[in-house]
Amino acid sequence: MLINHIIIVLLWIAFCVSHSVLATAGFKQKMQVRLGARYKYYHLGYSVFAFDTLVLVLIFQFNMKSVLLLAVPVWIKFIIWLPLLAGVSIMAVVIRKYFFSLSGISVFFKKQPPATLELGGLNRYVRHPLYAGTLLFIWSLFLLLPFLNNLLACIIITVYTIAGARLEEKKLEAQFGEQYVKYKARVPMIVPKLNSPSI
Repeated sequence: MLINHIIIVLLWIAFCVSHSVLATAGFKQKMQVRLGARYKYYHLGYSVFAFDTLVLVLIFQFNMKSVLLLAVPVWIKFIIWLPLLAGVSIMAVVIRKYFFSLSGISVFFKKQPPATLELGGLNRYVRHPLYAGTLLFIWSLFLLLPFLNNLLACIIITVYTIAGARLEEKKLEAQFGEQYVKYKARVPMIVPKLNSPSI
């Protein structure tokens, strides 16, 4: 059983590292030179690769035997469904809104308008609503299925998400300048404030 836990940790780390490397500006520049005109399909290929590898990691994770860490009462499990569904809903809203840009499928459609800094909707409360929804979902899922393998996955995904958000913010500051700096100063990164002001 120990070996399976080591494997799942390595698989999640490999997923996160490969996901990050493929998204770096340096790697993209190399691929742009190598692929030439075909580079316009890079984002789509990246999305397919990320989705496929994520599915493979999840298949291994949910089919391995693990250690139960907590005995969660049934009534608490019912309560936990609320944040879990909230996390899924947040993820669904963001993915639906940005599906074309997130998936890379926009390459098959007419030219999309230039990117703008989104300040409304869920972005009024957190700068990274997709990450917030993801973390809310995975930690709620862990409380429903409190096994060691799920805890390990949650820890790795959380560290990766926070690190990824910080790296992404450097890109956003470079892209939007002072507008993003001011936005960053008044809106929290992932965890919303209870008294978040409207923007």
